[in-house]
Amino acid sequence: MQASRPAGKSASAFRTISEVSEELDVPQHVLRFWEGKFSQVRPLKRGGGRRYYRPEDIALLKRIRDLLYSEGYTIKGVQKLLREGRAKDDGAAPEAAAGPETAAFDGQKTQEINEIIAELSELRDLLKSANKKAG
Repeated sequence: MQASRPAGKSASAFRTISEVSEELDVPQHVLRFWEGKFSQVRPLKRGGGRRYYRPEDIALLKRIRDLLYSEGYTIKGVQKLLREGRAKDDGAAPEAAAGPETAAFDGQKTQEINEIIAELSELRDLLKSANKKAG
């Protein structure tokens, strides 16, 4: 499900995390998780930590989503492609481009695994902060 851009916003307008989440059909926590895993994703942060995504951020996030969910890459495989500047949509098969870092899962399983990993990371962070407060 691809949502169109919000009414009244130009194509070059910044988007909030909720708008990007809806547009990409990816939960907000996954976008925050990707921000930690992919240094190239750098939304602007305003007061209160609110994130604002530029059109180029959204294009990168779409490509990351497609590589992970549709083309079967692992996080490490996508990181390698981005480091090497090979994450463009060139139609190459994942096996040919990333070698052993690719997953043998279909896009749905990869998405489920990435969502679980993101949730576990958030739980770990919550536990760490609770331990700091208790200690």
